[in-house]
Amino acid sequence: MNNVRIIPRLDIKGPNVVKPVHTEALRVVGNPAEMAEAYYKAGADEIIYLDIVASLYQRNLDFDLLKSVSEKIFVPLTVGGGIRSIHDISNALRAGADKVAINTYAVQHPEFLVEAVQTFGSQCIVLYVEAKRVALGRWEPYTDGGRERTGLDVVAWVKEALSKGVGEILLTSIDRDGTRLGFELDLVQAITSFSPVPVIAHGGAGSVDSVKEVIKNAKADAVAISSIFHYNEVSVKNLKVSLQRADISVRI
Repeated sequence: MNNVRIIPRLDIKGPNVVKPVHTEALRVVGNPAEMAEAYYKAGADEIIYLDIVASLYQRNLDFDLLKSVSEKIFVPLTVGGGIRSIHDISNALRAGADKVAINTYAVQHPEFLVEAVQTFGSQCIVLYVEAKRVALGRWEPYTDGGRERTGLDVVAWVKEALSKGVGEILLTSIDRDGTRLGFELDLVQAITSFSPVPVIAHGGAGSVDSVKEVIKNAKADAVAISSIFHYNEVSVKNLKVSLQRADISVRI
């Protein structure tokens, strides 16, 4: 089995890292470049950097800020927020991104995923899904930082995006985001059960046990974590040691 990746997630608004709850109620937690460097030095496998209001305000990523973050870290960096063109992806990669996560524009223009994959390769293109439960075993993807309904079904949408060639899925549970109540296991399981590409679970990490659970029970390939890392409740290293003790393969 491949190593499970542990990925600190930085939600960016303006010049700050913020921590949302249910994608709303933002609290400033720090400086992006400083936090990314600290996580890199602490042993993070990758880092996710998402401008969570770029699509909502119809604006681009701050590429200078992104560059200041990427210069300090030497692990893969996935970047998203306001990506609407091949040019945007090029700019993100030039500013230091290794992968680009796309949500809003992909939902509005699914064929853009085909163009992006053909231009940059599937390993570079990540489908970002913000899912909200609508019924038992059913979720709806939201766009614009978790604010706009799409009317789609998460499972059907992920299958469509996979047919366009995306190389990874970043899956957030809006209902669990920032709650520390544990991951939405049935949501993660619903996607990992058929996805041929890695699935990164996000939303709800509250303890070491909750991370073990989403890996062992829901088969997540990677886990994106913000609150418990940002507030120093668990360190990257301690989490990895605990996972290793539970027979989960991680890079120490």
